[in-house]
Amino acid sequence: MAGLTDILLNPVPKQATCDIIPVQEGVDIRYARWPASRSPVRGTVVIVPGRAEFIEKYFETVGDLRRRGFAVVIFDLRGQGGSSRLLRDSRKGHVRDFSDYVNDFELMMGAVILPDCPPPYFVLAHSTGSAIALLGAWRVRTQIERMVLVAPLIALRGMAPRPLERMTGTLCHLGLGETFAPGAGATAPQTQPFPKNRVTSDPKRYARTSAIIDAEPSLAVGGPTIGWINAAMRAARQMEDPDFPASVPIPVLMVLAGSDSVIDTSAAERLSIRLKTGAHVRIPGARHEILMERDKFRDQFWVAFDAFVQGRA
Repeated sequence: MAGLTDILLNPVPKQATCDIIPVQEGVDIRYARWPASRSPVRGTVVIVPGRAEFIEKYFETVGDLRRRGFAVVIFDLRGQGGSSRLLRDSRKGHVRDFSDYVNDFELMMGAVILPDCPPPYFVLAHSTGSAIALLGAWRVRTQIERMVLVAPLIALRGMAPRPLERMTGTLCHLGLGETFAPGAGATAPQTQPFPKNRVTSDPKRYARTSAIIDAEPSLAVGGPTIGWINAAMRAARQMEDPDFPASVPIPVLMVLAGSDSVIDTSAAERLSIRLKTGAHVRIPGARHEILMERDKFRDQFWVAFDAFVQGRA
């Protein structure tokens, strides 16, 4: 899918460039980029979204960054949004291995961001996107100045990574890797009634995301497959390795949601402490999608972001 979905509640920011880039046979990645909206230009922020998200969901954040003097690039992860779906059932959230995500991230850096966008380069990633940024940090260590990771997926809340990896690995071996994980289905999480959502306490921003899907249902993806869960648990094990912090030579700020019911914030805090140049802040009361939260939570995020990208602790 090329182009961006434009609706009254969520207009496309001006000066957008949107295109598709092939990353391997049969897999295309949709991306969009914008110039900064004021001078002096401070560089480029690369947004790496979370699972089941899409470019249009971040239009407000794009505007926030451009007003700060940043150019912005964002791309849909493979298997979701306007990028190629990996299974015949397009509503299944699936990936073979998180290394595929990392390869796409590295290719975007080399093919689009470095040649077409002004330096220096920063990463702003959410949830699954944060795991991708961490796993790919060594590859882009000479390109990225700093990374801000929002509610990073280091481990799922209430799930023991090792037992879950073993269980889902067994199911994948039995040929069930492309089936929905237990309890998951084709319904896009953003279309559930607001009281049932676990990611934001802001009804207007939640309704905005739902309206985008109503306007363009092809952007939506449902729950994860067993294979996706297994891939996530393998990535979690990799980040638990004692040698992993040495592969993240880029300064990292983790912004954690105090009322997150999706990811294990304690696991993120532990990793942050292990990183040589890592730090974390927690926003009390915020839910998982801090950038889609109420203004009082988003304002706290931007204070932390502004201080960190300027080189202050």
